[in-house]
Amino acid sequence: MDATVAQRRQLEAAIGGDASAFGTLATEARAMIWSVCLRITGNTYDAEDALQDTLLAAWRGIQQFPREYSFGTWIYRIAANAALAIVGSRRSAEVEVDGTYTPERDFAEHLAEADLVQRTLNTMPTDLRVALVLRELCDYTYAQIADYQGVGVPTVKSRIARGRLAFEAAVTSGLF
Repeated sequence: MDATVAQRRQLEAAIGGDASAFGTLATEARAMIWSVCLRITGNTYDAEDALQDTLLAAWRGIQQFPREYSFGTWIYRIAANAALAIVGSRRSAEVEVDGTYTPERDFAEHLAEADLVQRTLNTMPTDLRVALVLRELCDYTYAQIADYQGVGVPTVKSRIARGRLAFEAAVTSGLF
């Protein structure tokens, strides 16, 4: 059976109230939801709250799922909204990392790269960061981002271009 057909069946079952089907869909999308929440909030504590808020909101709203969207697009939008709500309601402290743990080299390099990305994103104004995350991570179209941010497509293009330049400048300048 095609993965898309299987996911559509799971989605229909979830819309019908099947918590297990919803759990399967949420589990499949969890890594991307987490990534969206972390990139927007900037720290793991707020990202955990946003992830929980996302899953609760999605479960509560699954009966109103707009069938013209994919489950991923729909839940990523919920995740972005949940993360933005948390960012707007509080400013969090940086997360302390325990220096006693020594991971494998590949994992350490991956973690360092992820940390660099997060620190760079944290330096950006929220409107640029959100536009960039929605475009690069969630694969939103310019029109979807414009609708989401309540601005025109040219503004979105400008924000993404400025975000990419700021990101590149921070990384290549050795700022981090």
